[in-house]
Amino acid sequence: MSDHATSPAPVPLRRPARAREPLWRDLVGEVLRRERLAQGRTLKEVAEAARISMPYLSELERGRKEASSEVLAAAARALGLGLGDLLIRVHSLLAARSGAVPGALSAAVPHRGGLCLAA
Repeated sequence: MSDHATSPAPVPLRRPARAREPLWRDLVGEVLRRERLAQGRTLKEVAEAARISMPYLSELERGRKEASSEVLAAAARALGLGLGDLLIRVHSLLAARSGAVPGALSAAVPHRGGLCLAA
C-alpha cells in the first residue's frame, strides 16, 4: 500500500471588499427628499407642483425608480431648484459619501464653464 499525502486545493485569492458605489437614483432621491423636508413640504404638495403622481414621487425619493430628465427637472422646479442645482447637490452628496474633495471632478475634467457631466 502506498501512503502519499494529497496536497490541499489552492485557496482562491480574495479581493478586499469594496464599498458598493451608490446608485444615481438613490442619490437623486435622497437629495429630493432632503430638500422637500427642509422646506417643510409634503409629498402631495411637491407632486402636484411637479405634475407627477404622489406615489411616483415617493418611489423617486426612495430610489426605486429611474426618472427621465423631464421628470427630474419638474421635481427640481417644484422645489424651487434648477436641474443644475439638483445635479450639484447630488455631486456634493456623492463626494461626501466617497470621501472625495468636493469640486475634485470639476478640477479633473476640463470644461469651458457651465455644467460639466462626465460618464
